[in-house]
Amino acid sequence: MAENGQERAPYGVDTTRPNVSRVYDFMLGGKDNYEADRRMAQRALEIAPDAPEAARANREFLKRVVRHLAAEAGIRQFLDIGSGLPTQGNVHEIAQSAAPGTRVVYVDNDPIVLVHGRALLAVDEHSTVVEADLRDPDGIIDHPEVRRLIDFDRPVGLLMFAILHHLTDDEHPAGIAARMVDRLARGSYLAVSHFHNPGLAYPEVSRQAFAAEKIFNETLGTGRWRTREEIMTYFDGLDLLEPGLVPLPEWRPDSGDQAEPGITYHTFVGAVARKP
Repeated sequence: MAENGQERAPYGVDTTRPNVSRVYDFMLGGKDNYEADRRMAQRALEIAPDAPEAARANREFLKRVVRHLAAEAGIRQFLDIGSGLPTQGNVHEIAQSAAPGTRVVYVDNDPIVLVHGRALLAVDEHSTVVEADLRDPDGIIDHPEVRRLIDFDRPVGLLMFAILHHLTDDEHPAGIAARMVDRLARGSYLAVSHFHNPGLAYPEVSRQAFAAEKIFNETLGTGRWRTREEIMTYFDGLDLLEPGLVPLPEWRPDSGDQAEPGITYHTFVGAVARKP
């Protein structure tokens, strides 16, 4: 990342402004981030010192969901929207370890994600990464590379981890999620993780969520810590799997898993649902 004291980046990547994927990478202990990303992360840590735990909880939630869908629900194709930078335990690795030959398409609109993703998947004939934007759901599903690997007449695991909260209310995230699900076959699954404001149930946590949202929108783009009721609209018409919409560590934890309920515990939630 650095040469003669200067951080290097792939052509076309702006390192002077913080980037969501790279801040998340920093929180996970990765190396694909730059000074602007680290400054943003430090501001977030001032409000929520346990933010890296939230990032890890999201990653662990992803692993448990994919493992369940591949090993127990029989899903053999996944569409990962807003996949972010590759890291240990990627979707294709988890799914293919449970069911060899499972097909995975990663979708992102971040240039640095595409560079790293294409390098990682260069030798995997069952996985690819495409450049597309969640705000154009039909453009994703009709993308030639997506169509090459995904058969939409068969069930799909649609993964929307930490992406819908980056859409503003005016962009109608629930409508976008509904459109994506509408294009999927019966028996498909939708998995979502999302920033959450618990409101009066946890007043102090709610105040911190508002503070984090303010910093996020001032420095990193858009982010909405939505209420439980707002997040549940993503699953309208679907059959929610137990235990429902819960803090990420509470979704079917592995034996021996333990998570301290810190500041971010109730501000990052997730759920999985099946299309009947």
